[in-house]
Amino acid sequence: MKTKRFVKWYYIAPIVLVAVPLFLALMGEVVMRLWNALLPPLFGGPAITRWQALGLLVLCRILFGGFGSGGGRRRKDMTPEERERFRRRMRERLPDSAGEGQETPS
Repeated sequence: MKTKRFVKWYYIAPIVLVAVPLFLALMGEVVMRLWNALLPPLFGGPAITRWQALGLLVLCRILFGGFGSGGGRRRKDMTPEERERFRRRMRERLPDSAGEGQETPS
């Protein structure tokens, strides 16, 4: 059994070692080309390099994507009672966006 695991990693490790840098290089190239094609002509922003594009990807991941799978409970995983309690708390915290119970000005 240990031999099968070793053989499996023996083939997978080189693929991963080649695929990950290629994927990062490709993503950096895509971001760099999109940035340089759009932002300087539209807004007069500076052109960026591949390293800056990779840094921008990491920054966006930190700011918008977070790390890991989230960890919090998703709404679809809630029981009906939990959903109702969540809805009630959100109604209490947020202003009435649907306009229920309020007259519209004429």
